[in-house]
Amino acid sequence: MTSIILCVDDEPSTLSLMRSILDENYQLVFATSGTAALQAVNKHNPALILLDVEMPDMDGYEVARRIKAMGKLQDIPIIFVTARDSILDEETGFNVGGVDYITKPLYPRILLARVRTHLSLVRVAALEASHRAAIHMLGEAGHYNDTDTGVHIWRMAAYSRLLAEAVGWDQERAKLLELAAPMHDTGKIGIPDSILKKPGPLSADEWEVMRTHSRIGYEILSKSDAPLFQLAAKIALRHHEKWDGGGYPDGVSEANIPEAARIVAVADVFDALSMRRPYKEAWPLDRVLSTLDEAAGHHLEARLVSTFKRILPEVLNTKVRWDALETTVRQSESLYCV
Repeated sequence: MTSIILCVDDEPSTLSLMRSILDENYQLVFATSGTAALQAVNKHNPALILLDVEMPDMDGYEVARRIKAMGKLQDIPIIFVTARDSILDEETGFNVGGVDYITKPLYPRILLARVRTHLSLVRVAALEASHRAAIHMLGEAGHYNDTDTGVHIWRMAAYSRLLAEAVGWDQERAKLLELAAPMHDTGKIGIPDSILKKPGPLSADEWEVMRTHSRIGYEILSKSDAPLFQLAAKIALRHHEKWDGGGYPDGVSEANIPEAARIVAVADVFDALSMRRPYKEAWPLDRVLSTLDEAAGHHLEARLVSTFKRILPEVLNTKVRWDALETTVRQSESLYCV
């Protein structure tokens, strides 16, 4: 689909030049005043705006301010195209929300290159938004039949990022882990409801089926070559493995368990114990920490447990923020149940 570009200038010669440069590759819409520009934005929802500054009814800076107050339309990138060439003018253009500032006279190759660059950035942003939506859906899918997890997977993911940074991961890699962690139970979508929703203890045979969710999740997530989903696949496969080799699905141990999965395991245990569920109250902090200590060297890696306790103030601050959000979510849901 051809991108729509809104060209705004009160000089017909400038609009004619823009047409000659861009018309072959883009769908163009024209406006000769600030008022007409605002109407065109609402009507056409352009992918990008080329905006003059000096216009008779409303200058381009004011047009930009109004566009940035238009809700969803505020994210449309604005490139100022103007004869004003002072540093102050350029600074004003960026301050009101412009993404670029081109001074006249226009050079065709420069204008075309700037337009292509900013439209590519728009496409990248849209792709990232799609990835986040997919992450959210896969995270929720894994807990679709567990109506009492609330924001557990997102809070646990935040703990995972804190712990990863504390053991030396750089911020970019730790953020990737935070995005991957919520998908750790994606494989539960392949487990029958009769097992997931069973009110009592599972039989030995039922536990065998339940344990397959790790491998199911891996098979789903590993089909993508994207680093995010490759990381999520490793976590899904190994987050139930134990440091001493007593976990599943393969009984691997120690450093054979990917560090990402070991980190998520610590965060997951902490959150599971410290959150309220229908079958239990939230455990007091001293009991949670005591249980983590008991698990260190057996279920969990001792180094990670020690580091987690060291950053506990940050963890608890994060918990307060997510708990407040969970309360808000539950209150909103209760309104629909009245």
